[in-house]
Amino acid sequence: MDIGGQKAVLVSNARGRSPFVIACDHASNRIPEKYGTMGLTQAERVSHIAWDPGALAVSRQLSELLDAPLVQSTVSRIVIDCNRDLDAPDLIWTLSETTRIAANENLPPEERQYRIEHFHKPYHASIETLLEARRHAGQETVLVCMHSFTPVYHGVARPWPIGLIHGADPAYTRALFDALTDAEPGLNIGWNEPYAALNGVTLTLEKHGDGRGLDATMIEIRNDEILEPAGVTLWSTRLARCLEAARQARKGAMAV
Repeated sequence: MDIGGQKAVLVSNARGRSPFVIACDHASNRIPEKYGTMGLTQAERVSHIAWDPGALAVSRQLSELLDAPLVQSTVSRIVIDCNRDLDAPDLIWTLSETTRIAANENLPPEERQYRIEHFHKPYHASIETLLEARRHAGQETVLVCMHSFTPVYHGVARPWPIGLIHGADPAYTRALFDALTDAEPGLNIGWNEPYAALNGVTLTLEKHGDGRGLDATMIEIRNDEILEPAGVTLWSTRLARCLEAARQARKGAMAV
């Protein structure tokens, strides 16, 4: 769906031959023109409250390395969070960590529904369309949901450079954890850190991964690791190898 000449969702390399499909829920900090600045400073609009810095850069490199389709939202989570259920209290944020988002307070029901129809639903519909096409083609699919997180949250340091989050079925995420551990002994990998499904942050993972019975995982990279090109390349290359190693491990386990 086009809003002011810009699509609410972009799908790249839809015919990629990879078994992997990458979804980037918080790829953009774009606020559609009709909403102005939403009362936020420039610094706030480029900070983590608006998007996941570095996540799209890693997603794009992974797409290239793996020949994988990539689905990305083009709208800031300040407008609507595409990784939240429609009845979630933080579907439309009024407070993000310590930043008040006054423009979202007392939102009229019709505006809430407008954002759902024009931003949230098109994103998930695009993922479903892609996955359904792959199912019809008999194409293997592993869903990878890519995110980043802040080094410090509410004054508490987060020590993990990467965290892995699973949905109802932890099998593929466990295989990825093992692959990363084998590739980088001593790497501090968060297991269901800094978030977990119980925090209500796994809509895309559960809706499109668990919901279709796919192997799936959610990856969180600490954003100070991927703000520069060298870090993006390091993590993209590492993850491309380990995602495939985990896939092969899963195939071997299921064959036993």
